[in-house]
Amino acid sequence: MAEIIEISRIALHDQVVARLRTMLVEGRIAPGAKLNERTLSEQLRVSRTPLREAIKLLAAEGLVDLLPNRGAIAVKLTETDVLNTFEVLAELEGMSGELAAKRISDEKLSEFRALHYEMLACFERQDLSGYYRLNAMIHTLINEAAGNPVLVSTYKSINARVQSLRFRTNQNAAKWKRAIKEHDVMLEAMTARDSAGMRQILVQHLDNKRDSVLALMRAGDIYPLANLGA
Repeated sequence: MAEIIEISRIALHDQVVARLRTMLVEGRIAPGAKLNERTLSEQLRVSRTPLREAIKLLAAEGLVDLLPNRGAIAVKLTETDVLNTFEVLAELEGMSGELAAKRISDEKLSEFRALHYEMLACFERQDLSGYYRLNAMIHTLINEAAGNPVLVSTYKSINARVQSLRFRTNQNAAKWKRAIKEHDVMLEAMTARDSAGMRQILVQHLDNKRDSVLALMRAGDIYPLANLGA
């Protein structure tokens, strides 16, 4: 029996978007799969109108492709797509880190530190979903602390397409532990307001993510079998 997911009527649109985004990022809707409106409507207990609005917004974010005569398809990237996307993303994150180290406020630095330790707690209890949520918040905070709205919007649109791939690399214990160590270095560099150090660790972090994604793709392990949207 399909899982029934409760959604209140408060901010219904935002909740549908958030839930669908999570399903796509965590692979509960498999990359390349068609988003079945009837099944998703039943699971989320909403009509098709807010569901379709949510799908359109997620298509604008880059998580869904809207294809003629096929409908909405969860994005599935090729190796070339991954290489091209991470090449740009590494530079954007490096630039974000460099600028953020120079411009971050004391308040945002405290928030960064708090999120970091919350993320570590998720790692300790092996809560991958909670870890990834906090991880994404940290990377967003760094990007926004750079204080450049063009950089923010560019980063957001490009990062959306690889969120699900970034999530799945942490399912490998060794790679997850390495990512934690890299985040420790980020906190140290940001606290010291070391702009060169922030650029260096973020570029390295993204290069490692790229290599992890490609290794999983080549091993045939990157795309899950579960498909709750079909």
